[in-house]
Amino acid sequence: MKITELFSNKTYVLTSEVGPVKGCVRDLGDGRVPQCLEEADLLRKHVHAINVTDNQSAVMRLGSLAASVKLKQNGIEPIYQITCRDRNRIALQSELLNACSLGIDNVLVLTGDHTTLGDHRSAKPVFDLDSVQLLKIATQMKSGHDMTGHELSQATDFALGAVVNPNFEPLDLQMIKMAKKIEAGAQFFQTQTVYDPGLFERFIRKAEGFGTPIQLGVVLIKSAKMAQFMNKNIAGITIPEGWVKRLEGAKKGGAKDLCVEMTSELLKDVAPMCQGVHFMPLGWSDIVPRIIKASFNGNAPKI
Repeated sequence: MKITELFSNKTYVLTSEVGPVKGCVRDLGDGRVPQCLEEADLLRKHVHAINVTDNQSAVMRLGSLAASVKLKQNGIEPIYQITCRDRNRIALQSELLNACSLGIDNVLVLTGDHTTLGDHRSAKPVFDLDSVQLLKIATQMKSGHDMTGHELSQATDFALGAVVNPNFEPLDLQMIKMAKKIEAGAQFFQTQTVYDPGLFERFIRKAEGFGTPIQLGVVLIKSAKMAQFMNKNIAGITIPEGWVKRLEGAKKGGAKDLCVEMTSELLKDVAPMCQGVHFMPLGWSDIVPRIIKASFNGNAPKI
């Protein structure tokens, strides 16, 4: 199932995200289920597809393609994330051929976090291409040719997505990059997490002229400490002070309930402005269904 078909049918698209485990996912016959598959199973009836991150934050884990295939085998539609950080242009194109051959329909193209942020900080980053260049190449492969013009025996057939950051200043520079990604072949966007309805509305007013579907991205905030860390260390993202104070006052064991309450309040304001929502639960996939129910007053899009 291609996400683009849902957008074309005016479906409000809900997606979530899982991070592959730091280990293998072979069946050991003892009944254990890897965390990423367990999380995905919690979400299967509530979202249209699930993003599989590609060594997120440059932390070495199971590859996103292997995890995506595992989801597909379990009847869950994956959105395969591929970054430019770890592979050169030969490997990136080969990986896209692998993904298509293994039945992957949806690909999200990213440049990727630098290796200095991860758990192998001495690793040499590649960045042979950036996300715009890879989108252009992936689009060319859909037309039956690799980036050098050589013909493929069979073309790929992906719905291609990209990311955009509404928090970026000056915003016009981000809009220029967004336009370049669309020109390169991006068919839908997922945004960086946003917590300010006014800021998101300003972005949407500039982006709506592109006519490309946009999903609001939202990271679930688990604690005041997490909010303060994000405000201090992640450029361009601001967790409202009111959220921080509410989290500081959360009763013991009540953080998840408060997260549901605050996130649904945000989505009631912001969700109508775009064509879908992308959740980044960071291990709290169990409350995503509650957030969806609260945000859409029980009238969530049909999955």
